[in-house]
Amino acid sequence: MEATTTTILGELEEYLRQKALTITQFAKRSQLHSGTLSNILHGYRPIAMQQLDRITQAMGQEEGFFYDLYIDNYIIGGSSDWRRIGPLLLRCADLNKLDSMQRIARHILDNLMYAPLLFDIAEEMLTAGKMKAAAMIYEIVAEAERYQHSERLALCQFRLFTISLSDDQDRNLWAANRFEPFVERLDEVDQLDALKELANTYRSLQRWDKVDEFASTMGHKARIQYDLKYHSDLKSAESGKLPIRPLFFYIAYSDLLRGNVCDELGDYEGALGYKDAYADLSWVREQGDAVEHWKNLFHEWSKANIYITKLLSGDTTVLESYVAYIDKHRNELVIGLLYILRAANKNQLNIDRTLEFYQQEVEEILIELIKSRYSRNLAMDRQANLIYELAYYYLYKEEYTKGFDLLLKTIINFQHLNNERNVLECVTLFERFRNVANQEIQDQYQTQLLGGVCYEEKSSCTSNGF
Repeated sequence: MEATTTTILGELEEYLRQKALTITQFAKRSQLHSGTLSNILHGYRPIAMQQLDRITQAMGQEEGFFYDLYIDNYIIGGSSDWRRIGPLLLRCADLNKLDSMQRIARHILDNLMYAPLLFDIAEEMLTAGKMKAAAMIYEIVAEAERYQHSERLALCQFRLFTISLSDDQDRNLWAANRFEPFVERLDEVDQLDALKELANTYRSLQRWDKVDEFASTMGHKARIQYDLKYHSDLKSAESGKLPIRPLFFYIAYSDLLRGNVCDELGDYEGALGYKDAYADLSWVREQGDAVEHWKNLFHEWSKANIYITKLLSGDTTVLESYVAYIDKHRNELVIGLLYILRAANKNQLNIDRTLEFYQQEVEEILIELIKSRYSRNLAMDRQANLIYELAYYYLYKEEYTKGFDLLLKTIINFQHLNNERNVLECVTLFERFRNVANQEIQDQYQTQLLGGVCYEEKSSCTSNGF
């Protein structure tokens, strides 16, 4: 005996029979024209998405109840008409029916002519903030086009990279490594934003070699495009595509990042050279509100970053000026305190007065970090590093209670970020001061680091330190 295939029309006919409703009565309930409903029931016309949603609501079912049947009846078992597929995909995204989306996309991509249409739908979902849905479509399109070496494949990988960035630093590293080979396949304009995102990601990972590599490439490509666009002796076909930010931004931001790298590597002379470069933007020929906005920001950043370089080099004469600067620019407070602490720890400076002045703000930063209120990986990473530097400062000042308390919190923060390198730095710092840590602190450290207490003899749990 053959199994009966379930259909939406069969379900609707059974509902009308059980409820003893006429087509006219149900048409009124579902806000459809009775003639339209009759044609649907007799199979003379397919059901449109808006009509399906009205029928579903009139039958007392939840939104999307018939979507899987609709896929079976009208897409897999019918013709792949984009006029039905496009709206269905968007509705599935609205209702987070990702499995249904996946069935549709995989089915129609047996024909690669649907790849550009699916990509455009993913772009629409991304713009609407439907990140998971967009990522699923990008993945399917990328998989279908993996042998095509197309610009669309590279764009899918770029979107997947930016969507996947999170507080998990191991995951971010994996995402960056996965995306890197696709950068050169992008349009020249898109390459600038891709290189910027890669450089920022590696900066949060403290991979300074990679930051310098991608910042340098971004600056080089941006300068070529700038020369082609603004130098009268060079001719270039005008492209309709524009970068997200003014073109000069990518040149100046390259210098900013490379100056940051020099700071981290202790090349303070080189750092000042890059910072002087983006302080002077008199060469910029672009105009408009956005241009003036970014020029003003780079001017402010250069002042702050020059203070930072001088502080790190041991020039304490700028400390008061830098504190006054961050007091006027409170959005720079986290990064400002971070570099003040780094300079203090590197050069054995006493900054008690500064910390006392910002005591309330530091406590608020600590509370925010513990509650994980910051979702941007770079912001959270900076806060975690700030608390680490603060722990370092107090431990070396022999204020052990404060130091250990902050260090134990820092370990939790870096574990949350899945940042193994910085967890190791915390371990190294703790071991340097283990001999002055009481047993309660050592037990908390053991529990926090390893997820359990040490049950061996206490003597075997101690270390000679460094």
